[in-house]
Amino acid sequence: MLSIGPTTKVFVRPGPTDLRLGYEGLYQLVRTKLDQDPLSGHVFAFCNQSKTRLKLLTWDGSGLWLCSKRLEQGRFTWPGDGPVDTLSAAQLWALVAGLEIRGWKKHWLR
Repeated sequence: MLSIGPTTKVFVRPGPTDLRLGYEGLYQLVRTKLDQDPLSGHVFAFCNQSKTRLKLLTWDGSGLWLCSKRLEQGRFTWPGDGPVDTLSAAQLWALVAGLEIRGWKKHWLR
């Protein structure tokens, strides 16, 4: 089970990411594009072009976790191009649940 504490930062990579990447590819994306240390214990979130899949990468002290979610209907609200956003753990779980992180409204594409 993935648990995120209140001091853990969540870095959201804006725009689409090729989610065919595995541990090593996402690890390098965090280092080069997000300019962060993947072994910091923070969570790094990525979304695909159609906003129907996401992946989370984090380090738990002994290894990397790679978690993924695929929506059967609807889309994630995901920031477009721009600076890397930092979210709280509560905002991450709202985003994963399909809520908008700005305004906390339900956002499903019908």
